[in-house]
Amino acid sequence: MSIDAKGRLAMPKNHRDKLEENGVRELVVTADPSRCLLVYPKPMWEEVEKKVNELPNSSKYTRIIQRLYIGYATDIELDGTGRMLLPNELREYAGLDRKGVLIGQGKKFELWDERTWEIESEKWKQQVNDLNPADMPVELQNISF
Repeated sequence: MSIDAKGRLAMPKNHRDKLEENGVRELVVTADPSRCLLVYPKPMWEEVEKKVNELPNSSKYTRIIQRLYIGYATDIELDGTGRMLLPNELREYAGLDRKGVLIGQGKKFELWDERTWEIESEKWKQQVNDLNPADMPVELQNISF
């Protein structure tokens, strides 16, 4: 998907339709440690934000995550044509220039630079082949894929 010179990205119609069915026009975009952007429907983000803010910040790791997720969180609204304007700071963080990949992840989306997505998804495919089923968390063992 294309990102125009002003940083606008069109939400794919199937995703836009689903958001509209649920009355969602407001989104929150934030940075992820993987160098992609996370795009949340506003109501989902409010749940995540509450959980992240409630974490005890005595841990350096927790403070970093709070600064990243909360600090970069930016409210955006889909315009009349279903486009979202991505702030320059977030585009730079994720290395987004002209081509992006928007991946549905249940209650949120991940927005990747196209080239970064290609590299990372190849790594993940290889990692799946290297996984030892004995190391699978119990939570995943109970899900039938």
